[in-house]
Amino acid sequence: MYKNALETITQLNELGIALSKEKNSNRLLELILTTARLITNADAGALFMMDADGKLRFEVMQTDSLGLAMGGTTNNPIPFYPVKLRDKDGTPNLKQVVAYSVLHDKTVNIHDAYAKTEFDFSGTRAFDDKTGYRSTSFLCVPMKDHNDKIIGVLELINCLDDNGKITHFSNQDEQLAKSLASQAGVSLTNKQLMEEQRALFESFIQLIATAIDKKSSYTGGHCTRVPELTLMLAEAAGKQKSGPLQDFVLDEAGRYELEIAAWLHDCGKITTPEHVVDKATKLETICDRIHLLDTRFAALQHKAEIEYLKGMQETNPADAATLEKIELHYCNTLEQIKDDRKFLYLCNKGSEFMHEEYKERVLRIATQTWRNVDGEEVPFLTDEEINNLIIDKGTLLPGEREIINDHIVMTIKMLESLPFPSHLKRVPEFAGGHHERMDGKGYPYGLVREQMSVQARIMAIADIFEALTASDRPYKKAMGISQALQILGNMKLDNHIDPDLFDVFVSEKIYENYAHKHLKPEQIDKVDLSAIPGFQG
Repeated sequence: MYKNALETITQLNELGIALSKEKNSNRLLELILTTARLITNADAGALFMMDADGKLRFEVMQTDSLGLAMGGTTNNPIPFYPVKLRDKDGTPNLKQVVAYSVLHDKTVNIHDAYAKTEFDFSGTRAFDDKTGYRSTSFLCVPMKDHNDKIIGVLELINCLDDNGKITHFSNQDEQLAKSLASQAGVSLTNKQLMEEQRALFESFIQLIATAIDKKSSYTGGHCTRVPELTLMLAEAAGKQKSGPLQDFVLDEAGRYELEIAAWLHDCGKITTPEHVVDKATKLETICDRIHLLDTRFAALQHKAEIEYLKGMQETNPADAATLEKIELHYCNTLEQIKDDRKFLYLCNKGSEFMHEEYKERVLRIATQTWRNVDGEEVPFLTDEEINNLIIDKGTLLPGEREIINDHIVMTIKMLESLPFPSHLKRVPEFAGGHHERMDGKGYPYGLVREQMSVQARIMAIADIFEALTASDRPYKKAMGISQALQILGNMKLDNHIDPDLFDVFVSEKIYENYAHKHLKPEQIDKVDLSAIPGFQG
């Protein structure tokens, strides 16, 4: 039955509110068509949207008297081809009413499709013949965006009078349908613009992460793998029904905020010099300077050879003992040079811990002299080279490690400078806390567990596990799961990582799900849960 004016206005207002709140595109399209049919008493209808090829694509179809509902959220596909606006030769398609409505930017009100000859209703009649339906009255209203561009068409079929009989759509119905189409067009456009902006935002974030990964072949994939591992652990933590994490809730909005933070957790690395990020050996800067030492060792060999030849020449050939002594000294010197060269190459890798005797040997080698290109006798190693070669562990000097660590400070500064909307306001805190420790010995702020969000603590575990198991690091072999869990377990006992989250990580087998996606088969070894330090399942 027709509604009175107050009811109709109320319905339109309710529709406007619903349109602004609805997040699901398919439900939004269904809502538009359903409400349009309700306020015009239409038994049936269809909603078309313009696609990228300039065709009108069926999105939703409804016919109450046939109990028919297709498209939208029904999971029932619409078996009809899109309506072309123009033929292949560019001729306007004026025979189909929805195309005509778009091409002329005009509302079309047809009282009786069976009596109308200017439009082609052969497809409609075929549908009627098959179903026993009679598609009589039509009302087609273009929908426009904020730029007055047509984005779709609302087609209403068979207006019903108070007795349920088919009648034509009145002028009032036209005005109501136009008003609704206007609201719907703006809502659909706003939603589309928001989705496009979100897609652009996410693509830009992933572009930054990809650029950082590509910047260093040694950390490639880290920025793209950490978000996946972070969300795996976060979702598992959000499902805990008891224990310390039972109050942690991860809704859709929270999940999205954490995902964005995870993608951006290392964005500050974009400012870190490549020669520090990629420092695979102790003497590497732009290139590995270990090869410069080859020239010096060659100079030492040449010097030894000259001394040998000079000694042999100045010694009486009959003095066999002296000649033998010179020969032995020469051979020992060459052997020592060869051994020293091998030793410095080993030190340069950074894979061996530098014991005191190793450091002393480096210093002994450094005291030797060689003649440079200017003919000057200079120390075999410079002070800077000595400082690098005696690094206790790894390849980084304290100052270089500070540069590496500074990436998290830059991450926080960069993210805090961005005008994040309210639903993403915690991104800087989540992303900036993944190098903090539970005992306050982390960086950059030295926060303790109680000062950190669960999300930041989750990201810390994801960041560490990815780094431990990554197979693209030049300074270590790809680590197996069991060894990585042993290290994480010790970190738990050392109050480095969150103990409760670690237990979830292990008990829910997050490591296993991640491994099957990203690790090499030889890394996926058998895990003995009882052997993992500190694990409480």
